[in-house]
Amino acid sequence: MSDRDASTSQDGTQAIRRAAGILQRIARVSEGAPPTLREISESVGLPRSTTHRILKCLSETGLASYDEGKRLYEVGPLCYELGLAVSERVLDIGPLCAAVDRVAARINVTTYLMRRSGIHAVCVHKAEGNSVIRVIPVEVGQRRFLGVGAGATALLAALDDAAVSKILDAVGPELDSYANLGTEAIRDAVAATRSTGFATSHSRVYKSVFGLAQAIPARGGASEFAISIAVHAPDVDEPQIARWRAVLAEEIATAVTSRRATTGE
Repeated sequence: MSDRDASTSQDGTQAIRRAAGILQRIARVSEGAPPTLREISESVGLPRSTTHRILKCLSETGLASYDEGKRLYEVGPLCYELGLAVSERVLDIGPLCAAVDRVAARINVTTYLMRRSGIHAVCVHKAEGNSVIRVIPVEVGQRRFLGVGAGATALLAALDDAAVSKILDAVGPELDSYANLGTEAIRDAVAATRSTGFATSHSRVYKSVFGLAQAIPARGGASEFAISIAVHAPDVDEPQIARWRAVLAEEIATAVTSRRATTGE
């Protein structure tokens, strides 16, 4: 390969990484509305002109969607179409999705399956309960930083101390949008999760939301998935939390057994 070919290849790889980073930023959940060009540019550390050029290409291909009136960017329809090609067989999440559905049916609250992806947790499945006040802090496909919310905290706590510190160094500057959440609060939550086996998030991310989660055990490595619930915080009491913990633990144990029988783990 000539020097010119190598340079072209490197430039192409860099462009792909930049585009992927921008898409991850667009998909990330935050307290506010979908991001603006300025917010995306600052978050990914690229000049506004470079970010705009990449966003224009992503929008033209359908990977991103631009609201001209509000000047905001969202994930585009092509991302959804590509996601349809990733079957549950590929991700091996069938038994885990079934567990989420059972939890939601048993305790009548919104229940999520969260998957670790780099420094993020991604919602890959959601089931709604029949509670009078439904709390939906995250939708399927949206991302949030590890440590932000119960499910993301359960996944962070499953990693070793070195990985936790590295991730918190990376996400720390991005936590300003959360009034009650910083790296020290996340470290405390990680310690509590490791002590009890359950992650909680009480009004740390959203003032009116209580979250509870448990990581799904994995053989030979850190947990990749967690099941979490989101509840209207003023309605929560200790007896309910104890019951929710028992239901989560029971359904996760059932899912792990089913998954291992199916995959031979």
